[in-house]
Amino acid sequence: MGKKIKKETEPPPKDVFDPLTIESKKAATVVLMLNSPEEEILVKACEAIYRFALKGEENKATLLELGAVEPLTKLLTHEDKIVRRNATMIFGILASNNDVKKLLRELDVMNSLIAQLAPEEEVVIHEFASLCLANMSAEYTSKVQIFEHGGLEPLIRLLSSPDPDVKKNSIECIYNLVQDFQCRTTLQELNPIPPILELLKSEYPIIQLLALKTLGVITNDKESRAMLRDNQGLDPLIKILEAKDLNDLHIEALSVIANCLEDMDTMVLIQQTGGLKKLLMFAENSTIPDIQKNAAKAITKAAYDPESRKLFHEQEVEKSLVTLLGSENDGTKIAASQAISAMCENSGSKDFFNNQGIPQLIQLLKSDNDEVREAAALALANLTTCNPANANAAAEADGIDPLINTLSCKRDGAIANAATVLTNMAMQETLRVNIQSHNIMNAIISPLRSANTVVQSKAALTVAAIVCDVEARTELKNAGGLEPLVALLRSKNEEVRRHASWAVMVCASDELMATELCRLGALDILEEINLSVSRKNKFSEAAYNKLLNNNLSLKYSQTGYLSSYNIISDGFYDYGRVLQEPGYPLPSMEDKSSDTGYGRSISSSSSLRRSSKEKTSAGVGSPTEEKSEPTSGRNTVLSKSGTKEKGSRKGRGKKEEEKVKEEEEVLSTPKMTGEGTPDKEWCPPSDPDLCLYVYEVTKTILPIANMKEQIEALAKYVAEKMGGPIQKEKLHEFSWELHISELKFQLKSNVIPIGQIKKGIFYHRALLFKALADKIGIGCSLIRGEYGRAWNEVKLMDKSRKGVIGCLPPPETYIVDLMFHPGELMKLRSREADLYRLL
Repeated sequence: MGKKIKKETEPPPKDVFDPLTIESKKAATVVLMLNSPEEEILVKACEAIYRFALKGEENKATLLELGAVEPLTKLLTHEDKIVRRNATMIFGILASNNDVKKLLRELDVMNSLIAQLAPEEEVVIHEFASLCLANMSAEYTSKVQIFEHGGLEPLIRLLSSPDPDVKKNSIECIYNLVQDFQCRTTLQELNPIPPILELLKSEYPIIQLLALKTLGVITNDKESRAMLRDNQGLDPLIKILEAKDLNDLHIEALSVIANCLEDMDTMVLIQQTGGLKKLLMFAENSTIPDIQKNAAKAITKAAYDPESRKLFHEQEVEKSLVTLLGSENDGTKIAASQAISAMCENSGSKDFFNNQGIPQLIQLLKSDNDEVREAAALALANLTTCNPANANAAAEADGIDPLINTLSCKRDGAIANAATVLTNMAMQETLRVNIQSHNIMNAIISPLRSANTVVQSKAALTVAAIVCDVEARTELKNAGGLEPLVALLRSKNEEVRRHASWAVMVCASDELMATELCRLGALDILEEINLSVSRKNKFSEAAYNKLLNNNLSLKYSQTGYLSSYNIISDGFYDYGRVLQEPGYPLPSMEDKSSDTGYGRSISSSSSLRRSSKEKTSAGVGSPTEEKSEPTSGRNTVLSKSGTKEKGSRKGRGKKEEEKVKEEEEVLSTPKMTGEGTPDKEWCPPSDPDLCLYVYEVTKTILPIANMKEQIEALAKYVAEKMGGPIQKEKLHEFSWELHISELKFQLKSNVIPIGQIKKGIFYHRALLFKALADKIGIGCSLIRGEYGRAWNEVKLMDKSRKGVIGCLPPPETYIVDLMFHPGELMKLRSREADLYRLL
């Protein structure tokens, strides 16, 4: 046999590269390998980068700087499954870096990532793809991209994955997505409730927590609450609350239940299954402050529905809330107070808190925490509104001082609420007097000066409720409260203007306060408000009239009208019509239900300011009279002769001249005595003649039983004292001007006691008639006309007229003739009456 010869091996082909094993300790080198066309190199490079990225945030930033992200995104769609899996794993880790997330959004890889959630992909790919999406979904722009690329549906499907990491990542991503309303709306179409409820059974607390958080968001929508109810989702929530070992989930479970309680059908279901009772017991007995707080918040949200409040009341929720008020945690106290506020809409609940609740809330007003004080004050405000018993209970619990102290709180809400409680209490006279004795006037000044319109409004309302007597008004004035109150009339807020007007109206109930308010400009501001159709209100009109009604001299000057209700008293004087500036017409706003109205005008605001100032500076008050008759007393009416009449024709011809002269005479009213002594205040002279007039008409005319005869007798008496009847054609010969000038010279004053006028024209007689009529109870009005005219109107029943069956006919208005045929009564709309007013 021949010797075997060893066969020589064939050399490798020349065009094949010999295998090379590379070891690299540089990340940059491995990043370059990501561009390799060989699957094996790509796999190993991805593995190395994955391990490198796991080591920390600095390595992730390094990979970003080395440009690893862009080639890795191309590998997400690689045909090799292992390469694709490894690339996905890297992105799951890298996406926690904010800069990487930003770059991924710019590279538009969302389609590629969502594609990795396909059912046929491996679980590990599902895990890291969902992890990447969960990290990216924390930012709004990424949420939009995930939603627009259809990411919601595969994520919901993965909630049923056997892998807990996939479940955790998917529910976390869904939780982030549903913060957006549009995502929540689309989610409802995908029926997510059943798989989310299944997650509540997970053995992993983080999955349960994320599921509850997601339910807490989506159940803000009514449709999702209905889906939860239909899928029996309330039972597992109640069971979580009952499980003490799941106390880390109680807060989130309560949040979901709180949303469900807003749905009436769900509320009824919870109540029928006993869940509501368990919820209240759980809240009452829990030792965890956040749980108690959230339980109270759940009650608050549900209690805004009337039917829910009724169910709560049936379950005696009030007892639980009173218990929570005693918590040591401020957050729980606040939540319990807010729940009581919501429950106050139920009358039964209001009554319950009368003895239990109000004393505790009063104690909370003394807290160092202003938020606690605000919540407690809100509850008290709601409890005492339209409930005198609760207002009394607040006072009996020594609540007045804490409430007044709260007016100086730093929180506007607390101030406004405390002011509301005080207003509610002040509706009862005994409580109002009690409040006044606790220095309320000084305390209310700061809220009146607040920059917050709600505080301003409530403070003004409190003033309106409290200053119902002279002492309180004087105290407010002395405390400096009138200035800020008047300033609120200029507010641009409608409610503030309305309440400030109300307060001014109440303050103007006596003459001294009305005068002071006019001095501060209230009359001017109110007139300006009432000129505006959009800004005026019923209270601004009432306040304006109240100010004038307590300053009749000013009212007659401004409006040219005094009603039968405006009773002239000592110190009244007529200083003529205030000139009206053009462009500011305003019809009289006074209610003339008992007197016929006229188309006269009120002066402009600048005229008002001038007249208010003049009235104050003139200093005319009730003079000291000489009692010429036993019954006379201090019955003085002063008349300022302002316009010089030259007869009817001459008067018409010199209308403007007379107005100017009238104003000049007003301005020249002396402020000192006739001797001009600078250190003595001017006082008007006494008027014994007027005292005599009052005595005589009281003795002779007052006893007359028939009203018409009384009016006729008084008219003749007035005419007799003022120069007697005058023939119409000889009116221009009646030289009353000389007589008036002599009196002015004699008195060295433009203010003339009306009793000294023996030759009086229309407006002298009308004023005297009104003054005497008021003394003996004859109701009449005083109206100023044009060209120095003035007249009186009275109302009399015409028995010849027939009214509705069983009713008397309405009275008719008459003008009283004091000049030509004294005592004659002319029907208001008659030709004679028109001539009398115009001649």
